[in-house]
Amino acid sequence: MAKRLRIQSASIDVVAKNKMVFASPRKVNLVAKLIRGMSTEKALNTLLFCKKAVAVDVRKTLLSAIANAEENYSMSGDLLTVKEAYVGKAIVLRRFMARAKGRAGPIRKKFSRLTVVLCEGRA
Repeated sequence: MAKRLRIQSASIDVVAKNKMVFASPRKVNLVAKLIRGMSTEKALNTLLFCKKAVAVDVRKTLLSAIANAEENYSMSGDLLTVKEAYVGKAIVLRRFMARAKGRAGPIRKKFSRLTVVLCEGRA
């Protein structure tokens, strides 16, 4: 049985990470799903007019990735596309709220990790 070799392109992937987004991973992933595979210009416009509050944090991370590409790799920001945008769990702050009869109810404040990967040309 012959092994199949995967030929990888010589393009460079540019990464930007935001490690402390104050929103649950499920909510951030809804917005990250919007921009996967888009050109950076179209993704920025989509995030600008998105009604979700977390779109501001996703847009900042995308702008950071574009700035990384321009400064570190001398790439043009117009030719980049969003190759990947994925979300993971970060810390969970646990708080308690007073309830009736001397009890306490838990409150979980969830944080997310957002990673945006850009590449030149089509993703």
